[in-house]
Amino acid sequence: MHTAVKKISVFQSHVKNIGYKPSLGSYEKRKLGIFNLMNFVGLLAGVAIPIVILLKKEQMPAYAWMIACSPIFISLLVFALTHYQQYELARMCYFTLYPVMTSVVYAIHIDLGIEFFFVLYGVLSVFFLQKIYNIIFCFTLSMTCYFAVDTFWNSYTYKLEDAHYYFFIANHLLALFFIFCGLLLIKTENSRFQQQSYEKNFQLRRSNLKILRHKADIAEKAALLQEQTQQLTELNTLKNKLFSIIAHDLKNPLYALRNLFRNIQRYELPGDEIKMLMPDMVNELSYTTGLMENLLQWAKSQMYAEAVKPQLLDISKITQEVLQLLRLQAEAKKIYIRSKLERPVFVYADRDMINLVLRNLLSNAIKFTPEEGTICIEAREMRSHIEVYVQDTGTGITEEVIQKLMMEDIYYTTKGTGGEAGTGLGLMLCKEFLSKNGGRMHVQSEPGKGSIFSFTLPKGDDLAEIA
Repeated sequence: MHTAVKKISVFQSHVKNIGYKPSLGSYEKRKLGIFNLMNFVGLLAGVAIPIVILLKKEQMPAYAWMIACSPIFISLLVFALTHYQQYELARMCYFTLYPVMTSVVYAIHIDLGIEFFFVLYGVLSVFFLQKIYNIIFCFTLSMTCYFAVDTFWNSYTYKLEDAHYYFFIANHLLALFFIFCGLLLIKTENSRFQQQSYEKNFQLRRSNLKILRHKADIAEKAALLQEQTQQLTELNTLKNKLFSIIAHDLKNPLYALRNLFRNIQRYELPGDEIKMLMPDMVNELSYTTGLMENLLQWAKSQMYAEAVKPQLLDISKITQEVLQLLRLQAEAKKIYIRSKLERPVFVYADRDMINLVLRNLLSNAIKFTPEEGTICIEAREMRSHIEVYVQDTGTGITEEVIQKLMMEDIYYTTKGTGGEAGTGLGLMLCKEFLSKNGGRMHVQSEPGKGSIFSFTLPKGDDLAEIA
C-alpha cells in the first residue's frame, strides 16, 4: 500500500512538473502544477467518455465520436505546448477549445447539463492567463457560449435530464464544485502570494536594516580611522618637533656646560671667575633640567595616554615642593616668590601632571620676570572648582601672543629677561594635562604690567571630608 501511494505521489509530481524551468518563480511554479493537474483530469475524462460509449455498444455518428474524443486531443495539445514552455499559448488553447467543443455539443441538440462549465472556464482563465487581452478574450468567449446555450439553443433531441436525471444533477453539482474549487484556488494562491510578498518584504526590510547598520559601522570606523590618521599626523609633527628640540636645544646647553667645566679644569680658573660664571651655569642647568622633565613627562603621557590617576591632592603642599625645586633659579635672579596658600586646598587630579603644570608656570614666571621682581601664588575656591593663580611682575604679553599660546599644538617661545631659552613644550603640556584632569588654563596680561596664568581643577572637598 505504501509503495502504491509513493508511486502515485511520484507520478503526480511528474505531471505537475511538465514544462517546468528553473527560472520560474514559486508562484508561477504552483500555477503550472495546478494547471497540469487540471489538464490531466481533462485527459482522463476524454479517455473515460469513449470507453463508456464502447461498453454500452451504442451506435454514434462520426462527428459524435470526434466530440467525445476531443478532450483527449485538447489535453495532449496543451501538454505538448506546456512541455515546450509555451505556457500562455497552451492555456489559451485550453480555455478556447474546451468552451468551443462544449458549445458544439449543445449545437448538435444534445443537453448534458454541463453549461455551468462555461462559467468555470471563464473564472479559471482570469487566474491562469497573464496577458489582459487574452483574459478578456477567453472570459468573453466562455460567457458568450454560456448565454448562447442558455438562451438560443432550447430545442434538444437528447436531454440528459430526461434520460438520466441523477447524472444531470451530478453534472450541475460537479460544475458548481469545480467553480467553488476554482474560486477557492484563486483565493488561496493570492493569499499565499501576499504572504510570500509580505515575508519577502520583511526579509528585505531586515536586509536593508542590516545594510544600514553596516553602513553606519563603516562610517563610524571611517570616522575613527580619519581621527586616528589625524592623531598620527599630529604625533608625527610633534615627534619631528621633539627631535629638533633634542638635536638643537638640548645639545647646545649640554655642550656649553661641558665646555665650561672643561675650561675650569684646563685653565684652573680662580674662584672669583667661577662665581661670575655661576648665573649662566644655573640658567643652563635650569633650562636643561626643565626641558628633560617636560620631555620625560610628555613621553610618559604618550605611552600611557589613558593612565590618568586622579587622587585627592593638597595644592599648598605641591606648591611648596615646586618652590623648593625652583629656589636656586629664583635666587639667581633675586626674585621673591610669595605663596598665599596658608591652609590646605584640596583638588581631585593626577599628582605628577599637576606638579608639572605648577613647575612650568612658576618656571616661566621666573623666566619672564626681571631681577628683584615678585611672583605670587594664590588659590580661590569656587562653587564647583578650585582656581589657582600664578601672578608675576614680569614683562607682560601682548594679546596676539596670548592667542598663540592658547592655540592647540602650537609651540611658541621667546627668550626670558635673563636670556633664558625655551621651547614652548612646557605650556603645551600644561594645556594637555589640565584638559585630561578636567581643568583649563587662562591667561591675563598686558605688556609692561606682568601676567596672571591661572588654571582650574575639580574640587576635592567632599573626598577630603570622607578621608
